[in-house]
Order: sequence, then C-alpha cells, then structure tokens
Amino acid sequence: MAVSENQGARPSFTGLGARDVSACASRPTMDDARAALSRYFGYEDFREGQRFIVDAVLAGRDALGIMPTGAGKSMCYQVPGIVLPGLALVVSPLVSLMSDQVHALLDAGVRGSYINSTLTPGQQRTVMRRAIEGTYKVMYVAPERLADPAFREFVSQVHVALVAIDEAHCVSQWGQDFRPSYLEIRDFIESFATRPTVVALTATATERVRDDICEMLGLRDPATIVTGFDRPNLMFGVERLDAKMKRRRVAGYIAEHPRESGIIYCNKRKEVDDLADWLASQGVASARYHAGMSTAERQESQRRFIDDDALVMVATNAFGMGIDKSNVRYVIHHNMPKSIEAYYQEAGRAGRDGEPSECLLLWNDGDTSTCRYFIDRVGMNDGVAEDEVERVQAIQRRMLDWMLGYCRTTGCLRAYILKYFGEEFAGRDGEGAQACESGCGNCSNCLGDFEMVDVTDVAKACVRCVLELHGSFGKSMIADIVRGSKAKRLLDGGLDRLSCYDTVSDSANLVKDVIELLAAEGLLSISDGTYPVVEAGPRILEAEADGFTFSMKKIKRERPAASAGRGLPSSVSFGSSGSGDAELFERLRVLRKRLADEQGIPPYVVFSDKSLHDMCARMPRNADEFLMVSGVGERKLERYGTAFMEEIAAFSVER
Repeated sequence: MAVSENQGARPSFTGLGARDVSACASRPTMDDARAALSRYFGYEDFREGQRFIVDAVLAGRDALGIMPTGAGKSMCYQVPGIVLPGLALVVSPLVSLMSDQVHALLDAGVRGSYINSTLTPGQQRTVMRRAIEGTYKVMYVAPERLADPAFREFVSQVHVALVAIDEAHCVSQWGQDFRPSYLEIRDFIESFATRPTVVALTATATERVRDDICEMLGLRDPATIVTGFDRPNLMFGVERLDAKMKRRRVAGYIAEHPRESGIIYCNKRKEVDDLADWLASQGVASARYHAGMSTAERQESQRRFIDDDALVMVATNAFGMGIDKSNVRYVIHHNMPKSIEAYYQEAGRAGRDGEPSECLLLWNDGDTSTCRYFIDRVGMNDGVAEDEVERVQAIQRRMLDWMLGYCRTTGCLRAYILKYFGEEFAGRDGEGAQACESGCGNCSNCLGDFEMVDVTDVAKACVRCVLELHGSFGKSMIADIVRGSKAKRLLDGGLDRLSCYDTVSDSANLVKDVIELLAAEGLLSISDGTYPVVEAGPRILEAEADGFTFSMKKIKRERPAASAGRGLPSSVSFGSSGSGDAELFERLRVLRKRLADEQGIPPYVVFSDKSLHDMCARMPRNADEFLMVSGVGERKLERYGTAFMEEIAAFSVER
C-alpha cells in the first residue's frame, strides 16, 4: 500500500535490489549527488522518494516515480544529469515552459538547454552543435521532436546517459491527458546503440495507468516508488452554488487574497472569457488562457501570470500541465471537472512550494450536464470505431461518478481522493474537525462548513420506488411519484397505486439530490445514455436493514459577496507559513519581483515563497547564515545574497 512520505511513513517501492552504487567506482555515487544537490539547489539531502529514484538511476536502473506535485520530481533527473557523464534528455509535453525550466537551471549554475519549435532552424543547429561539444548537461525536448531525422542524427553523436519522461501518464489511454506523441518515445529509446537509463515520472496515476506507463515506454524491470498522493499543505473545499453565486464567491475570494497568485478553471472557453471580462469589470487584473486564443495571446497571458504581472489566471484545462510556478496559493474550479484525476492534477498546481494553499471546487447540476455532454461527444468525427468509442465513454462515465461522489460526500475530502488512487488515509487530529471522524482536519467537510441534514425517510422512499419500478424511470419520475404528483402520465400508468406514492413532502430538487447521493454511495445506480434511468445499486439491500440512516450536507450559511473568508481556524493561514514577519515577507517579495524583471525571468526562479518565509524566520546576516536558508545554493548566494541581506538589515533597523 502506498503511503505518503509527508506523513512520516515509508513510501512503497519495489525492485531497487542489492546493487551498491558506491561500490561502482566508474559511476558517480550518492555522495556526489548530494554534493550537487547542495551546491546547485541549496538542499542538504534528498527526500526519501527522490533518494530512491536517484539511487536507481545512478546504478543504471530504469525507474518509475509516482510522486505528488511539489515533491521535487525534477531533482530526480536534474541531479543525476549533472553528475552522470554525458547528456540527460528530458521529454516534456509543454514547449512553452521549457524556457522557464532552463532559466531556472542556468540561475542555479547548471548548463541547460532546450530544442523546440520556438527556436529557428539556425538556433536549433547551434544548440545541437554545442551539445555535441559537451556544453550542456540537461536538455529539454518535446515528444514530437524525437521522430525528427535531424534530431535522431544529433543524438547519435552524443553520449545520452539518461532519458527522463516527465508527465509520463500522457502515454496511457486510461489517463486524462493521453498524447499520441508519447507513443513514439519507446521507439526512440530503443533506437540507441547503447540504451540509456530511463526514468518516468508523474504525479497522478492509478495502478492501471502505472502498468500502461511501464508497457508503453518499454521500461526494463523498473525500480518503482509510489510516495503517496497526499498533499497535507492543501486545504480542500467543495461548495454547491448556482452560476451567479459562483461569480460572487470567486470575486469575494480574490478580494480576501489580493496579493496571492491563483488559477480559476472553467470547463468552456466562453465561460473563461465571460468570467475574465466580469472580473475585469470588478477591477480584478487577470489573464485568460484557452485553446481558442492565438499562440501569441496564450504566450503573453502565461508570461504575465508567471511573472506575477497578473496574479489571477482564468483558464480551461488547456493551461497548467507542467507549470513550475511555485507560489500559486489557490486553485478555484468554477466548474466540476470530469474526473478525480483531472481535478487532483489541476488542483495540485497550488502550493508546489509546500506552503499552505487552498483548492476550492464550486459546482452545480449544470456542470454535471456539461460533463455528460462532453462524454457523449467522445470520438465524434474522429473516425474511431464505435465499440472503442463506447468503451472510452463507459470509462469516462465511471470517472464522472467518482467525481460526483466527491462533490456530494459528507466524509473527509482528502480521504476520498486518496481512496480513489488506492491509498488508505489513516486520519489526523485536526482542530475544529467536526464532520469527519479521524479525518484530515483540513477540508471543508472536516472543518464543519456544512450542517448534516437527515434524509433517511426520503432515501428509503426512493429505494422502495426503484425496487417497485424495476429500474424503468429517471430521477424526475421517481421524484414525482414519491411526492404524490397528479400528472396525467403518472395517473394513467397507475403509478399512484405504488406503496411509495405520496410519502415525501420535500422538494423535487432535494429528492433528486438524494437519488444522486444514493448512487454515489452504491445504493442506487444511474444508467448511461441520453435518457438515464435509476436502477438498484450493489448495496441497495443495506437501505432495508434495521438502523439504516442517510444524511446529506447543506452549507451552513450564505457568504456575503464582499467576503470570502472561509472561517478557518487561526492556525490555518493561506499564503503564509506563519513564520517570520508579514511586512518583511512583502518587502522581500517586492525585491524578488524587481530582480526578476531586471533579468527577464519569473520571480519564483529567483526564490520560492518558501525560501522567502525561511529568510523571515532566520533573518540571515552573513553568507554562512544565508546558505542555511531553504533553497539557497552557492550560485543563489553569489547572485542574490547581498541584495536580500541588505533588505533584511534595513527592515531590522527600521522596525
């Protein structure tokens, strides 16, 4: 069973074997790797998951790492790339991010490069020539580049010691981000006269997807580690709101977090444009991103967001994969995604630096209809065989059922997500945990943002109705029956003679909600198709047992439009680690932005929020003390140490 190293437990891993890397004099050792980690990146040692992968790679062993966003996956190939002889190739799906990733390496003192379509043919030839001369240690390429004959000729002239595949789940048709170009990676790897070591990394992958990764990439007996999917620094929240209230909630949240960077996801391009325009009318400076925009427009929006010129990004899921921006403090989903995988990957773009951050999902029945509409259109006009389309649609409908269950559950949201990925959550004691026994104490359910409403009688009536009807009708008809409707179609069919007829006095909407929740819990089942019917679920007999009870959640209070305060315990403060001084942090943040603008790089490349908070706590006065700050290596000290220590000293004098 996979457990999270963040909880202090050992992660699950397989296959490293007894080979002693340090005993192999011809290969770099873990001591070499730790020295590089400290010198270039400012960390004294690897996290356990990183250590396992790096150890395997240095031993010449293929490896597969399933590590949550923010766990430092890039260290698993960058550090081996630095210490191994030759070149490390990193296959990455997003061309637009390679420049930032290479800038971050160069800023740390590592010789990095990239080859993609943003470079002219002449620039590409120059990069390849320099790589042949041994100039670079790490090179980023898009998967499409691997089939290019000129690139194949280039790699035949260099010693490629390592091939790293980032976002490896893109190779699996069972994943939410399948990319056909990833299917070419295996052929590329096997084309080498001397096969390099291969490491595949991703943050979200079920067991089925993990098996696909190993098969489709041709990994050879890979050392495999699943460090766990838990992100303890993320607070999860779910709220059911109509469309107008969603807008007010988003605007109120932004007003409460004016200096924090966040992403707002929408399901449709039009919703992105409408929400971005509406936020602009409310005085919010935001960027937008979707596939309907030109390449230049998307690049400019991304630049403004990454450089902190626009703190809020409104986008479809076309934005975000591989985003390295570490100081995203919140991710708000304006609509419900189609799957837990998609949601967790998008929500996981918050708090990559490990600082407290929030993931808020706003949803309503309209989102469910939109998701089902997209699923029904799978394969249209793509020439895909009908049986294959039906198979994919069935998979996506099951994924949507899990997503709906997340929105409706009264249990711990964190535990629900971890269960989906096959991981048990033991629970943590948390202040204010009211609704979830042994829950995380850091989600809207555990914090008691809703009140429990007993709907046992409604649930029993719905179950009796389904059993009497033998799964012949949809939610609306069941609601009409149990509420005693006098509709002609109902009376003509003799449905008023059912024992469950006219046994519920609640609203039709509440009855439909109960049916959906019963389906999420497996007591009922809702069929696929344009006209879904409600049927018996595998656990339906539990509703007939003595002592059966059923509850649903209801938000305790409406929030005013101008206030988005979550009412969290005082120990939870998003956007601040609680260490150091808030005023000093803001001054260091302004300094970071100025230095970044002068160099034309994103602010997070200079220092992460985590590093700034550590400076506030340590108040370093000399080089030795500055090197003790998290994320500060020798190059960072040389480049930025004086400016930041002078700002800290000035603050100390003025205070």
